[in-house]
Amino acid sequence: MTVIELAGSRLDDWWAALMARPYARRAWTWGAPLVVLAVALLTRLVDLGHPHELVFDETYYVKDAYTLSHLGYEGSWPSNANVGFNAGLTDTYLPAASFVVHPPVGKWIIAAGLGIFGAGNSFGWRIMVALAGVLLVVLTMLVAHKLFKSTLLTVIAGGLLAIDGNAIVLSRVAVLDTMVALFALLGAYFVLLDYGWSKRRLEGWISARRERDGIAAGWPVSDWGPVLWWRPWLLGAAVAFGLCTGVKWSGLWFLAGFALYSLLTDALARRRAGITFWISGTILRQGPATFLVTVPLALAVYVASWTGWFATQGGYYRTWIETGGGIRWKGLLAWVPDTFQNWWHYQDTIYRYHVNEHTPHSYQANPLTWLFLERPTSMYYHQMGDVGAEILDLANPLIWWASTAAAFYLLFRLVRAIVRRARRVQTPSVWREGFILAGLAAGYLPWMAYLSRTVFQFYTIAFEPFLILALTLTAGMLLGRASDPESRRVAGIRVVGVFLALCVVLSVFFWPLWTGQQIPMWYLHLHWWLPSWV
Repeated sequence: MTVIELAGSRLDDWWAALMARPYARRAWTWGAPLVVLAVALLTRLVDLGHPHELVFDETYYVKDAYTLSHLGYEGSWPSNANVGFNAGLTDTYLPAASFVVHPPVGKWIIAAGLGIFGAGNSFGWRIMVALAGVLLVVLTMLVAHKLFKSTLLTVIAGGLLAIDGNAIVLSRVAVLDTMVALFALLGAYFVLLDYGWSKRRLEGWISARRERDGIAAGWPVSDWGPVLWWRPWLLGAAVAFGLCTGVKWSGLWFLAGFALYSLLTDALARRRAGITFWISGTILRQGPATFLVTVPLALAVYVASWTGWFATQGGYYRTWIETGGGIRWKGLLAWVPDTFQNWWHYQDTIYRYHVNEHTPHSYQANPLTWLFLERPTSMYYHQMGDVGAEILDLANPLIWWASTAAAFYLLFRLVRAIVRRARRVQTPSVWREGFILAGLAAGYLPWMAYLSRTVFQFYTIAFEPFLILALTLTAGMLLGRASDPESRRVAGIRVVGVFLALCVVLSVFFWPLWTGQQIPMWYLHLHWWLPSWV
């Protein structure tokens, strides 16, 4: 006896009937992302000015932002300047330059908040970073929608980032890393848009060539393929990655990673289009063009971010040669202006600082442990008797560990697909997996060179959106489709639904530790699940 299993679930039937109504479809398509946006705004803006004191690395970036906006470069401060700054005495800075190891873009953004709300207002210290955190949620939804073509998965991706502790804390503390994440994801989004744009141009070129030479559809074109010079989305990506590098140098890895990703997708598109010399055509023709479209522009944006340093005379090493500190270049480089030679020496000094930084820190975290959440960063701690308050940069453990598992699963799927195709076995497309893993690789793998140096768990915000996208793609696989057998579909909906509900519960539970709320010490201790979290 054959048992015929029904497809989908009653929920699918109800949902299909509801979405048949135009007003309901519009409400879902636009309303659900707006709810996520509202959650992101609330979690990042409510009581943003608490605590009213410089916490963790705000002692550098807020004060640097203030002097940058007044001097054009980062000035120095007297000892114990934080006490006065917290009290509103913000003009105690000194004209002497301070040696800083990160470029100015992120600090200029922070300075905008200081200019609007005043440097004596802790809300003003953090508002621009908070807005960057909100925009990161919005951009994650845009990327998710482009990848998955699903409002539900778009909302899941944005919602998970909106309620995750790592993203919340780094949006509520005036440090640079959320802006690294924002510009890196923006550049990746533009690369994603370029994929569709260049694919259409390639198909148009193929059609024209076949028509011109009388080649039947499906037959290979004995050519190297076109050189696509005009790629506006790649230009946008170059600007975004240049700004990302202008916040922190780790942005360079996103530029390099997605430039390689773009070349790989170009090559595969040429292969599918039937271009005979698709490998050599990509490497020898399109490759140099892609380099010239992206790298010089990104470099120009980075150099332009130092305009304040170039336009003034007091910046660190600004007059290094003129004051006898250095020797002018000779030979073929003798024509280079002293100003640029001074700037280059400054960049070299910053590089040497980064590669030689080994000063131990109680909250440093080995990059090998980042994906497992072994050592979160405490950014603020205050205890009075049996009441305590902490700002702990701790991701929602369920979201983070599930995202890590999802990333490894996507890696497995990608490797399996490559092996199968090498054996000429037909396999489903894994381009989404490739895009997500490219972002993870660009944001994470370079830190493997810094295993013995002082780095921190909060650097992971740069690639967290890609972790969330990995989890979202996996959730979509679990959910399946309305055409799936009823038992499988219902099971998938239940698993994902329960998981999302638990994520929300855990975020509510950890909220006090993400926002520095005063709670009883016994309740604070309940949040320290691992000895390394203390």
